[in-house]
Amino acid sequence: MFIAGIVSEALLYSCFSLLVGSFILSLIPETVRPEIRIPKVLLLCAALGIALFSFLPVLKIVLYLYEDLGLGYTFKSVLTNFEVGKTWISTVVISLILFIYLIPIKLEQKPLFSLTGLIFTLILIASLGWSSHAASLSKLAGFFIHTAHFLAITTWVGILMVVSWFSQNHDHWLKFLKWFSPVAILCLVITTLTGISLMTFHMELTDYVSVTAIPYGQTLLIKHIAILPLLAFAFINSFLIRKRLQKDPSYNPLPWAKLESVIVLIVFSITGALGQASPPHELSSMIRAEGASKLFSFFHPSQINFPLTFSPGVGSIILFLIAIFFLALVIVIFLKKASKVLAFLMSLLFIISGYIGFMLSIS
Repeated sequence: MFIAGIVSEALLYSCFSLLVGSFILSLIPETVRPEIRIPKVLLLCAALGIALFSFLPVLKIVLYLYEDLGLGYTFKSVLTNFEVGKTWISTVVISLILFIYLIPIKLEQKPLFSLTGLIFTLILIASLGWSSHAASLSKLAGFFIHTAHFLAITTWVGILMVVSWFSQNHDHWLKFLKWFSPVAILCLVITTLTGISLMTFHMELTDYVSVTAIPYGQTLLIKHIAILPLLAFAFINSFLIRKRLQKDPSYNPLPWAKLESVIVLIVFSITGALGQASPPHELSSMIRAEGASKLFSFFHPSQINFPLTFSPGVGSIILFLIAIFFLALVIVIFLKKASKVLAFLMSLLFIISGYIGFMLSIS
């Protein structure tokens, strides 16, 4: 179930991103973006995928309760009495409407087609926010923060994914960057602010280091470290690519954009794992009941004494410097026109060395 949850959530985020990116880019004039052709079957699969991959939270509740109440009764009860079940029913209905709507239309024919599809997708995002864990803790605040967070991510990532994988050329790329770079920066700022706010629903920010003792904190730490290479690729694709295209208009920026989208998929997968972990509402009680994370215990096998503190030593500082070196190499690889695979490898090495350095800094 854990692996299924990771895959399911990563695919759910990808489905939303594909739809949001497709509809937004179809609304953008062709004079300020490359020519884009998105297979209709992918859009249809994304619409159905939202209904399918959003079912997992319902399934988890059913599997938890069915032994006492029976499978049929439990399934019906979850769908009719639980907020997550009722929300999933509305998600299925809207997804099917979107699926049927997309069958006969061609997005490039009329802007109204894309605008209508985008509205359906925004309703689905709002539905997801309404059933989120944050909304269950603070209905309106949790709903708005989670919805804004998810919308900002899918807008940034969606445009990136669609333009990198479905562009037929790289015409008008400088004009594309002129409007997309500010949009991406705005989405990044919203994602950061709302992400911090969502963290406060589950934990005190001052407990960040202590929370690494449980799986939720471990996953959160890895996610935050993995975001840094993504920002490095965003810097390359927003600013350095612009300078290179100004000098050499024939340069093809698509491979680096595709590489950034691969890093995004890694972050999506880590986010999926985060969704499967129990939030740290009562950290000490969780440790007593379940024990520390296996990853945490690998670095700190002795008894845990809270609160944990961040105290870098010589070894961890060296690892942090090595991590910074790996991240800098990503930029150098672009400037020197070296292998893009090598840039991806440097990103992974940054995550590994940065993670180990952080874990060795905990005392």
